[in-house]
Amino acid sequence: MSRRKSLWMRVHLDPWLVLLLLVLMGAGLVVLYSASGQSMVVVEAQALRLGVALMVMFVLAQLSPVTLMRWSPLAYGGTLLMLVAVEVMGDVGMGAKRWLVIPGVMRFQPSELMKLAMPMMLAAYLGRRQLPPRLPDLLVCALILAVPVVLIARQPDLGTSLLVATAAVFVVLLAGLSWRFIAFLSVLVASALPLLWMNMHDYQRQRVLTFLNPESDPLGAGWNIIQSTTAIGSGGVFGKGWLEGTQSQLEFLPERHTDFIVAVLGEEFGLVGMLLVLCLYLLIVARGLWLSNGAQDSFGRLLAGSIILTFFIYVFVNVGMVSGILPVVGVPLPLVSFGGTSSVTLMAGFGILMSIHSHRRLLPR
Repeated sequence: MSRRKSLWMRVHLDPWLVLLLLVLMGAGLVVLYSASGQSMVVVEAQALRLGVALMVMFVLAQLSPVTLMRWSPLAYGGTLLMLVAVEVMGDVGMGAKRWLVIPGVMRFQPSELMKLAMPMMLAAYLGRRQLPPRLPDLLVCALILAVPVVLIARQPDLGTSLLVATAAVFVVLLAGLSWRFIAFLSVLVASALPLLWMNMHDYQRQRVLTFLNPESDPLGAGWNIIQSTTAIGSGGVFGKGWLEGTQSQLEFLPERHTDFIVAVLGEEFGLVGMLLVLCLYLLIVARGLWLSNGAQDSFGRLLAGSIILTFFIYVFVNVGMVSGILPVVGVPLPLVSFGGTSSVTLMAGFGILMSIHSHRRLLPR
């Protein structure tokens, strides 16, 4: 046992977290095969992307937190420049300009990378300062947050911009804000909601209105949520069986292999299947919180905590929007929905999390 432990420590990986992630990926490929209309091309493409994501996780796990802290400004600055490049010369798809294309190599979303670059930058900044942060430090954090969030929202990509902001908020909250200041910020955010509403695109406003009353436009904006809740409800307790879902197989369900893949899971595997997958996510979050608790410095604690809590929000938002308790914001289900940049970013985060844990004895106390 000690020999196996020393092997895992030498490669800077946590065996339980790796096992849980591999089981989740395997389950995701099974559901994706059905959601894609039994397309092995899609499954093989996703498996390749997950393989790349695992390699990225392994590489980042080898880097010490000290190295990651030094690279944080470079990661943030580089990603910010890519977001500016998207604004100037980004590739357009489905009415949004979110992608950069490297001809003959890849097409990717820089906004996904900011989900990791943002908490790294804030953790590096606050990690060098006295905690809890003072007002001048919070103003600098707000500036670091505001620029990329505005650029992402302009693409437009409201879901990703909110997730990037959430990752930043977790870093600041973990730094030790007083409850009075948190209450003040909550009132400030609530007062800014009318301004946010006025600056939203028409389709984004329609999503909110559809969330409140999907039946108001059943063949238009309400179609997605009506079909997804119908699919989940028709699955019952045990589901209709793998590849036997009617809403998904007959193509009533839109975006079934990406944002709405949970509906396929619920229809074919029922309540039991959904609970098993959700339990798997909760085990990953619990293991991640346990690993982050062992961080020995402020940078590691803030970054690790933000990574795993943002992962939880990722899952919560996707399941919430597909089941009708949250507005549709275009957030995929982590490591299950079809997607490349998102999977790589998520696994990079887990690599950093394991690095912070496995290198803890190498850091000065």
